[in-house]
Amino acid sequence: MKIFALLALCAIPAFGQTTKGKTEVTWYGHAAFVVKAPGGTTLAIDPWINNPSNKDAGALDKITRLDFILITHGHFDHVGDAIALQKKTGAKIVAAFELGGQLIAAGLPKEAAGYDTLANAGGVLKLNDEVTVALVQAVHSSGFKASQDGPILYAGAPVGFVVQIKGGPTLYHTGDTAYFGEMKRIGERFHPDILLACIGGHFTMDPKDAAIAARDVGAKSVVPMHYGTFPILDGTPEEFARDLKTTAPRAKMVQMQIGETKTF
Repeated sequence: MKIFALLALCAIPAFGQTTKGKTEVTWYGHAAFVVKAPGGTTLAIDPWINNPSNKDAGALDKITRLDFILITHGHFDHVGDAIALQKKTGAKIVAAFELGGQLIAAGLPKEAAGYDTLANAGGVLKLNDEVTVALVQAVHSSGFKASQDGPILYAGAPVGFVVQIKGGPTLYHTGDTAYFGEMKRIGERFHPDILLACIGGHFTMDPKDAAIAARDVGAKSVVPMHYGTFPILDGTPEEFARDLKTTAPRAKMVQMQIGETKTF
């Protein structure tokens, strides 16, 4: 009996340990990702699913479950299909406070964006028992247009998101941003495992600055995004890979194809 009791005791995880599982990350092109945590919590980030680079016309219809939709700023290529996805799935919106207000005015249900999920840079939100999201600085702009011909409305400050997953990795989606020195502090506090980094240039970091960001953040894996959707976003993964080798040699570039799912 003592032997069986000892074996049972050994099978119990030590206090504070969690069972490691697989986190699935799907890229839909541009800055749009869907992340499914090991326990099932599913997040969309900047869900412009029907972007010009995504040739799968049915991709939006295939997304049937979301718990949260994270939007880094108010530009059309990041708000994307957020309202349609929210109405289909009932997901809560995580965004800057002012952007949430503009989305409600544009038709988002009020209950989808409240004080529990709207915040500003510096806020750390425990979304549920599995996922915590920190809103961090981004150096960019943020204006929202409810209609194509409508005025550009104030949508609060742009942010990036650090997604901490219990039993899984920590991901840092930079949003649209220039390089800024505080990225090092983000790395020191949150220790991201995966960096989703804009590399296209013109409106955001180019490959050289994205490599510096990768060095400062310290993530082991770096997924390039926000490139090639339009001709002016001319940074390439090939350039980024070369810059990583000289600037952040410990980081591994993980190039994803549009529609591809990788596990971390």
